[in-house]
Amino acid sequence: MQTLQIGAYAARLAGVRSGRIATSISLFNLFVTASRLANLFYAPLLGTLADAAAESVRVSGSSTAGPGAAAATQFEWQVRAIIFAGTIGTTLGALLLPLFFTLFMRGIRSFERTASLPRALLRLFDYRVVWSLVPAIRLPAPSIVREFSISHVPVKLLVSNVIVTAIYAIGVVAAYEASVIDIHARGTAIALSGIINGFATITFTLIVDPGSAFIIDQAVKGERPVRDVRSLVFFLSLTAIIGTLVSQLILTPAADVITLVAQWYAK
Repeated sequence: MQTLQIGAYAARLAGVRSGRIATSISLFNLFVTASRLANLFYAPLLGTLADAAAESVRVSGSSTAGPGAAAATQFEWQVRAIIFAGTIGTTLGALLLPLFFTLFMRGIRSFERTASLPRALLRLFDYRVVWSLVPAIRLPAPSIVREFSISHVPVKLLVSNVIVTAIYAIGVVAAYEASVIDIHARGTAIALSGIINGFATITFTLIVDPGSAFIIDQAVKGERPVRDVRSLVFFLSLTAIIGTLVSQLILTPAADVITLVAQWYAK
């Protein structure tokens, strides 16, 4: 999920390079939607872990002592391992940005030829297309970092991206964590994951997305060099990695907030 989410950043650079901003946005939304749809498979798997922990707490009668406390602690470490897996996925997506950039450029050209997004996507299953993408599977050279300048990317945008990524990374898992902390309000706690993700969505909509779009529009009109967009993509990826690390710090406070709100609703 996180790899696809970061890989979608490459669509912004592909849109500037190709001059096909609208098409690149469509492909960007496709990647983001695919990563979000992965939640349909991910959330139930997480739910089975939470159910097992909650059952142990119920039998024990407490989440702070005895077997129930051990189960709750084990579940917390499982959740933290899942979040760390998201950090690995984010890092992998950042390292594979050259491959994603090639995919988006090829996708834009294929869409222009076929005028059909499904037909363009089916091209990905052609072994000749897959083989031609092999050279793009490479890790960026460490020296490439010197090409990026943070002076041309708004600091507010990067800080907001850290916040958004950190919150998105724990929005669902914090709700399940809360459902184990207080098993008497489990259903309410799980339904309240929107409290956490809602704040992240507002921040993304008001700051991160418009700020990124403004830089891209300036590059398309020639008011900024293309390297500024490359710097934008690089630092968005870097701050996303930092955000997933920060999410480890805010997991417990977020779970406590959801627990308190769930208890308030229950009363």
